[in-house]
Amino acid sequence: MAGGFTKDGAVQDQIDASVADEVNRARSRLPQGESSLTCVHCGAAIPEARRRAMPGVRLCVPCQEANDREQTAFAGYNRRGSKDSQLR
Repeated sequence: MAGGFTKDGAVQDQIDASVADEVNRARSRLPQGESSLTCVHCGAAIPEARRRAMPGVRLCVPCQEANDREQTAFAGYNRRGSKDSQLR
């Protein structure tokens, strides 16, 4: 497929890079280390089943859900796909 100044497969390379970036971002957000007994945000007890299921957990379920909603609202900006980034 003709792509002007792009090399063959550049679109797929961009897609692969975007997916890899998102996977790395998601992995960096996973909790690590020893789980907290209480939520660091509200102080509520974190059930043992949750601590076993998610090692390194620091938030109770309601606080984690609120945190996830907040993180989802931030969609980010794909600089690799931005035409402006190619012009600079």
